[in-house]
Amino acid sequence: MPVTLGSTHLLASNRLNGRRVGIVSNPASVHGAFTHIVDALMAARGVTVSAIFGPQHGFRSDVQDNMIETPHAEDAERRVPVYSLYSDTREPTADMLAGLDALVIDLQDIGARIYTYIYTMANCLRACARHGVDVIVCDRPNPIGGLAVEGPMLEAGYESFVGQFPIPMRHGMTIGELARLFNEHFGIGARLEVVPMTGWARHQYADEAGAPWVMPSPNMPTLDTAIVYPGTVLFEGTMASEGRGTTRPFELLGAPWVRAERLAAGLNARRLPGVHFRPAVFEPTFQKHARTTCGGCQIHVLDRHAFQPVLTGVALIEAIRGEDPARFAWRQPPYEYEHDKMPIDILAGSAALRAAIDQGATAEAIAREWPLGHAPFLAARERVLLYR
Repeated sequence: MPVTLGSTHLLASNRLNGRRVGIVSNPASVHGAFTHIVDALMAARGVTVSAIFGPQHGFRSDVQDNMIETPHAEDAERRVPVYSLYSDTREPTADMLAGLDALVIDLQDIGARIYTYIYTMANCLRACARHGVDVIVCDRPNPIGGLAVEGPMLEAGYESFVGQFPIPMRHGMTIGELARLFNEHFGIGARLEVVPMTGWARHQYADEAGAPWVMPSPNMPTLDTAIVYPGTVLFEGTMASEGRGTTRPFELLGAPWVRAERLAAGLNARRLPGVHFRPAVFEPTFQKHARTTCGGCQIHVLDRHAFQPVLTGVALIEAIRGEDPARFAWRQPPYEYEHDKMPIDILAGSAALRAAIDQGATAEAIAREWPLGHAPFLAARERVLLYR
């Protein structure tokens, strides 16, 4: 039986009757027969939709590349203001929230610490706590399951818009559970209600849950992308290509100095769990190495439950660096509104990963250290889980 989303339960209830609401959403904010939550709420009796808020890439996800701001606008179809929360502000202002009784958040997370939508949600919680506006978060499945936890923790001093709280790279939580963690454990203190799903089990991936799949962001086209993303997003902190500008972002990795067959053979010889590396040559149409031939590989996940995306992403960086250490480089700031910290450190959550790779440590050795830091997070996580 398919999962019933939090948005479906919200729409079937009378929670919003007589209230003026704002909605934080994008094209993936659909339920049922691909009905968008904004349209459903505008058609609902007794509900006034007064404002729409869009996260990174915009309410319509029409801004392809990352780190490109979107402007405020008015929705021509619905005749309501559309406020960008990836613009001159990343937090709703008092003027934007003026007159609202509640702010509804319906965003599809993808299960990684490095995804700005969950921090747009955190910023909305902060603003609504300050201005006395209720927050309602409609829960959705974690598309890569809610069991596995993997990767380094974010350490103090490395906070950014792609990491505000000390959680691991792969957190194993839904967006509703994260809302509770941010609000309760990390002390935001908004008037928060999470509308849970029904029918979702923690072991389920998106295709097992039966929820509709719409690209959560322009470079997250498929579930396959989401499965590898918690590791290969680290390539954004390097000058190697993470496959942006191809039809398989985050699955195709490489650089102009890489010999594809040698790279793939070396990685496959390591027998990393649940994955095969196929040699590939590609030419990105935009972003790093645009219109330049890159050698590399495509990640093929053979066993999603055994696969460890963060371990795999670090192994790929290590291997691509080893192809030509003189040409490999870490990306320099700025990155996601941070002008001093190294992008790889922001992504990894500390300088430890960069230092370990530069010193020649293997991905396997690096990964053995990660669980040592998970205990505080796991204890806090256990208290806010909605699904057992």
